[in-house]
Amino acid sequence: MRVAVITSLVSALALALCLKGLHYFHLIKWHPIGFYKKWNWFEESSKLFQWTLFIFLLFIIGLCLYLTMRYVYVIPAVFSSFLLGLLVTISIEWIALDLPLQLSSFKKLSIPFIVTVICLLRFLLETANFHQQEHTAQQGN
Repeated sequence: MRVAVITSLVSALALALCLKGLHYFHLIKWHPIGFYKKWNWFEESSKLFQWTLFIFLLFIIGLCLYLTMRYVYVIPAVFSSFLLGLLVTISIEWIALDLPLQLSSFKKLSIPFIVTVICLLRFLLETANFHQQEHTAQQGN
């Protein structure tokens, strides 16, 4: 369980840092913690609290993914991270940018954001697969 927590924490911190960098260099057209303002959550609180809560939410999501994918280690992490990453990133950008359901909307999606999320998901899911296979091999001995 310790490996799961550490891996999820590193993944959450790296994703938050990458999202801040993507926003800073205008590679994404939405703010990573802009959903607080959009949904009227914690508007009066400090940016540090908002980012901390955001990282905590990413940590919980990463931990759930890690624990789920640990028991589905038969599926290669390459495919699952790619498909899950595409699904999640396209959904997030579609909601954040309020894009219409048209084929021309795909041109407005951020390729660096998609690549970042897919890479971090690959890190998370490969680690889960590796540790589950190692655990299974040790039980066999």
